[in-house]
Amino acid sequence: MRNTQAVQLLSELSHRGRRAESFPPADVPTRPLSELIPQKHLASAPPQLPEVTEPDVVRHYTNLSTLNMSVDTHFYPLGSCTMKYNPKRHERLAKLPGIVDVHPYQRPANMQGLLAILYEMQEMLAEIAGLPAVSMQPAAGAQGELTALLVAAAYFRDKGETRTKVVFPASAHGTNPASAAIAGFDCVQLPATANGLIDLDALRKVVDQNTAVFMVTNPNTLGLFEPDIAAAAKILHEAGGLVYIDGANMNAIMGITRPGDFGGDMMHYNVHKTFTGPHGAGGPGAGPIAVRDFLGDYLPGPIIKKSDADTYDLATPAKSIGRVRTHFGNVGILLRGYFYLRTLGAQGVRDAAEQAILNANYLKALLADVLTVPQGQHCLHEFVASASSVLKARGISAMEIAKRLLDFGFHAPTVYFPLVVPEALMMEPTETESKETLDAFAATIKTILGEDAAFLREAPHTLPISRPSDVKAAREPVLKWTPCLRD
Repeated sequence: MRNTQAVQLLSELSHRGRRAESFPPADVPTRPLSELIPQKHLASAPPQLPEVTEPDVVRHYTNLSTLNMSVDTHFYPLGSCTMKYNPKRHERLAKLPGIVDVHPYQRPANMQGLLAILYEMQEMLAEIAGLPAVSMQPAAGAQGELTALLVAAAYFRDKGETRTKVVFPASAHGTNPASAAIAGFDCVQLPATANGLIDLDALRKVVDQNTAVFMVTNPNTLGLFEPDIAAAAKILHEAGGLVYIDGANMNAIMGITRPGDFGGDMMHYNVHKTFTGPHGAGGPGAGPIAVRDFLGDYLPGPIIKKSDADTYDLATPAKSIGRVRTHFGNVGILLRGYFYLRTLGAQGVRDAAEQAILNANYLKALLADVLTVPQGQHCLHEFVASASSVLKARGISAMEIAKRLLDFGFHAPTVYFPLVVPEALMMEPTETESKETLDAFAATIKTILGEDAAFLREAPHTLPISRPSDVKAAREPVLKWTPCLRD
């Protein structure tokens, strides 16, 4: 049973003189401290740290842990973010002494085993993408897409071309325009369409000799595969531009089709989303990029090269944009992705994508009689339902469903994204969930939709904190905290 009681802060448990550890008397000279350490380095008062016993500390953090929601404890249908279960065997393998004890400043000759693993990962990422050149340096998907745009900018500078525009659909991830702006490009957004897909006529109107890159997520944020992606790529290529595939949703197509085969020139992976790994709280992550061969010289280094003698070395591409992160990237997550791919094998990668598609369509069908999905008769790994028609007359919103789900032990789906769907509920069950879990989740949503509107507006009812003010948090942020310790 979940803990529904508020957990006291350690500062609230503090009493002067209580200790979790008892140390023997100091054996240093008994002269005044000011004679041992210069006065300027001494604090005027002891740090305001809680004074608590060991049981206080253990119970505090144990009780906090029971409030957590995670993929290990709850179903997490968070659309777009792909919160799937992380196999524990990959955690164990990534912690093997021969891996975690390697220092990045060691000579390549002394870490051939790790470089061999990372080289194989590099090659597998190239094969799944259908793009031959890979850099594993970027630390997250957002940094990966920024890195790809910096590569594109370097490519056009090298050609002596001044291209200023990056184009993207209205349903794009918010990081796409942000990355384009940071890379120095002007952002051009295509209008939303009724079917949620690329409008080729609208694309033709904005693409010209100033267009550098078209950024598109495929499958897109509505969980739909773009059927005109090859035609869109042709429009860009005829104008001399490049096509960037946001790889956030690669878990739906890996092993089935490849971005390089349907017109992509660059892409990033979210290794933690597509190939599993710890996810959330700002990291850790890994966002390697794959590009066509003519862009390979601009990749950030180092990349890993294999010699004819089966030895591995680090190399920096000839026209590299420079490092975007230290060393080879976030090795811990890259290793988890590597072990995941080696566990599945080529057929298993495809099977995982097909299972993700099956689960999403099954959940969509279970909810079809209560929630409409405006775009797409069938989806891939996720779908975006609209709660507008069933909630508007009752004066409640998608947020009420999201909050109430917490009472039943389910994490809420993504709400209000993408903005092109009113009262959006974006659901991604992932391939790791069972039929029984999906049945229970769908039944719970139907139960919630039948509950009293006033009751729903106060949800959640079983958690220590119910409805914090989002507006107040944004307008009056508390940027520091001062403990009030008891005597």
